Amino acid sequence: MSPVEDYFVPWIKGVPMYISPHIELAWRNPNMARMMSNENPLPPPESVIKTIEKYARVANRYMDQGLIVRSKIAELNGLPGPENVLLGNGSSEIFDMIFRAFVAPGEEIIQQTPCFGIYKLRCTVVGGKLVSTSMVYKDKQILFDADAILNAITPKTKVIVVAHPNNPTGNFMDEKDILRIAETGIPFVIDEAYIEYSGINLERSMVKLVKDYKNVIISRTLSKAYGLAGLRFGYALGDRDVIMQIAATLIPWNVSTIAMWAALAALEDREALRERVEFNRREIEFYKQALADIPGLVVYDSYGNYMLFDGTDTGKPGKDMIKYAEQNGIILRGQEDIFGRNGWWRVTIGTHEENEKLVRLAHEFYAQ
Repeated sequence: MSPVEDYFVPWIKGVPMYISPHIELAWRNPNMARMMSNENPLPPPESVIKTIEKYARVANRYMDQGLIVRSKIAELNGLPGPENVLLGNGSSEIFDMIFRAFVAPGEEIIQQTPCFGIYKLRCTVVGGKLVSTSMVYKDKQILFDADAILNAITPKTKVIVVAHPNNPTGNFMDEKDILRIAETGIPFVIDEAYIEYSGINLERSMVKLVKDYKNVIISRTLSKAYGLAGLRFGYALGDRDVIMQIAATLIPWNVSTIAMWAALAALEDREALRERVEFNRREIEFYKQALADIPGLVVYDSYGNYMLFDGTDTGKPGKDMIKYAEQNGIILRGQEDIFGRNGWWRVTIGTHEENEKLVRLAHEFYAQ
């Protein structure tokens, strides 16, 4: 008799369950400031809270397919209707469904790094091969490299994914380069998890490409600007036929009744979204001004609700700054050494009081 371990598909053997240590730390220590997971520091608006309470009372019933919220999303994005929209349990599940639909074991997904870790996780689960191309470090800027992506394409390439804006660098790829990738015809996922932070009317979105390029798929989430990370609601936008075929991978009832109706309330509450986006922009400007006087610290602007910092030229490793912040009640996120530099650290925009505290801690740390 063969041991049960022999029956696992080979590409999943030895792969551990994903656990986020910094989130576990935050829940164990609720008094610490959660400035590490790109969460929105502002709680959901009252319109969303009331909707959650209303639909909690019918939690004994199965949900429908979400035609109303899908129609609202299609309307906001200038698409024909709900069949252009696929709902997921956060955008993480959206990537899982897309990769399952396109990638067979041994086939390739191209990403540009540094980027969001979920692409690697879901690629591994479907047995795909992840091909990582590096962004370019030039004049203390971190820039997309579309040529590197295009040069990495092989006959096995089944998906290309680019975050727009990118996490953790906070910047956009030039539209002309996005078009070059779209024109390859390869399924091209543009991850717009943070797009609302650059304007609530979605001026920087690439959703307009969906009408001309069947291979372009936009992924979004309500975890960030809308502040519904714990409700798990994401969606994909694309050509009707493409979206409906990806929907074959959908687990029935993957998005709860509460999440769907809360999402609709959030999408309709434009003023609440505006307040959150404007707050975020003010706090990013606050960081840029308040930390500009630290010699050797590079502060990267961002179109997300996070910022990247490089203190390499101060002579202090980024991991030491993260440790110092944690000792003083703030959880930050690390960034592995890249471009031969070791001073990186990241912050999620917190409340103004939390941001003021971190600015003070950064000045203390780099003055030591």
